[in-house]
Amino acid sequence: MKKCSPLETRLRSLEAHLAVENPILQQAVQSFRKLDRVARRLGLLEREASYATRVSWWPIIAVLGTYSAGKSTFINYYLGYKLQRTGNQAVDDKFTVICYSRDQTVRVLPGLALDADPRFPFYQISRAIDELAPGEGSRIDAYLQLKTCPSERLRGKILIDSPGFDADAQRTATLRLTNHIIDLSDLVLVFFDARHPEPGTMQDTLEHLVAQTIRRPDASKFLYILNQIDTTAGEDNPEDVVAAWQRALAQKGLLAGRFYRIYNPEVAVPIADASLRARFEAKRDADLAEIFGRMHQVEIERAYRVVALLDQHARAIEADFVPRLQALLARWRRRVLWADGLLLGSAAVAVGLWTALSGEWTGLRLSHPLWTTLAQAPLWRGLVLAAAAGLGLYTHFTVRKLSARALCRRLQREEKQAPDGERWAQLVRAFQHNTRWWRSVLRRRPAGWGRRSQRLLHEVLMEAKAYVQQLNDRFTHPAGAEASPQLAQAASAPETPAAAKADAAPVP
Repeated sequence: MKKCSPLETRLRSLEAHLAVENPILQQAVQSFRKLDRVARRLGLLEREASYATRVSWWPIIAVLGTYSAGKSTFINYYLGYKLQRTGNQAVDDKFTVICYSRDQTVRVLPGLALDADPRFPFYQISRAIDELAPGEGSRIDAYLQLKTCPSERLRGKILIDSPGFDADAQRTATLRLTNHIIDLSDLVLVFFDARHPEPGTMQDTLEHLVAQTIRRPDASKFLYILNQIDTTAGEDNPEDVVAAWQRALAQKGLLAGRFYRIYNPEVAVPIADASLRARFEAKRDADLAEIFGRMHQVEIERAYRVVALLDQHARAIEADFVPRLQALLARWRRRVLWADGLLLGSAAVAVGLWTALSGEWTGLRLSHPLWTTLAQAPLWRGLVLAAAAGLGLYTHFTVRKLSARALCRRLQREEKQAPDGERWAQLVRAFQHNTRWWRSVLRRRPAGWGRRSQRLLHEVLMEAKAYVQQLNDRFTHPAGAEASPQLAQAASAPETPAAAKADAAPVP
């Protein structure tokens, strides 16, 4: 019996889980397999890599924000469980991945539990950390930890609590982890602290958490939350604090969308004025209900996100990678052909000079008898031509190699500056795949980009559309029939942690 590769084992395990939880996503795994075949032919993916492993197949909610913004307090309130430590100072300096467990005892597991388990979205993240900061990958426990909790609100989803964000002091590996979490998440809650009403001093933080997120195609998954707003009740004009934050966010481009104002009623500052307290509580309850509702329906959003990523990866190959690769190969081809032209020109001049010096018609016959004898001997001429051809081929392949290496170095420099370094890394890999010595320099089309690959890519795009239609049929009924139980349950999400009941299967 043939032994399956680690990648194949992982994909089969995923399909077995999705067969029970969501058959539509199980079909999507097969579409990812087709996409992988196209990408491997182009050289975009290595043999044991897959786009399916770069997608989180479980609903993920990330909680980001500044230091002491009340992230952990919010999580405890949402779960109805005293899980995370809280305090005015930074109490956690690592990312905490929280998942459901039937065990009533909370367990804290090291980062290795996430790095070594392919069912979690941080599988082999230590490699990525090690590439950014050599030696740090072995310290994965310093960046990640896993906590289990019996709260029913965690069924079928993963919650990620982040350390306080300070862009000026963040380590490169921590920023990479933050970006990785943002990419994987179905919902991102970005917390700011109303107790520090000086948003102008947080320009770098606002730049990373706001300016760089609103331009994303999935910007709707970000909720910006001004927490601990009850502390402003004692101000002469509490609205000034909110206005200051709104202006700061608007300067970073957040001109539309909701800006939530909440506080935890369990640790709230008492508000003496009854009318002011009623106004604060009404706003808090309305915003909390909306936030909890979005958190409750991430399973539905997860299905659409996975299908959207399938479509995006397929379109990126056709509309982004292939044109870029063709442009790179054209530049490489011009460099090599120019060098070959100079080489052939130089060789032609040399042969002409040699013929002129040895030919009778020029009147420049060399007087030495040995030279005359060798120049007129057919064998000698053949050896000279063979040596010239060998030298020409050696020079041609050397020029090919050096030109490709120079372009790769330039791409790798651009990769370090690009916001999506992984995409550039794939482009470098594909370029190297297309410039191997047996590839013809005259080839106009990238290797692997034939009719078969284009047909497979077209099938993936059509299947992605079909999956969206199936999801619509499952969760919506435009004709007027009742919505599915899953959608109805998500729409009626409770306002308090104790009332939440989710039907999704637990995360394995």
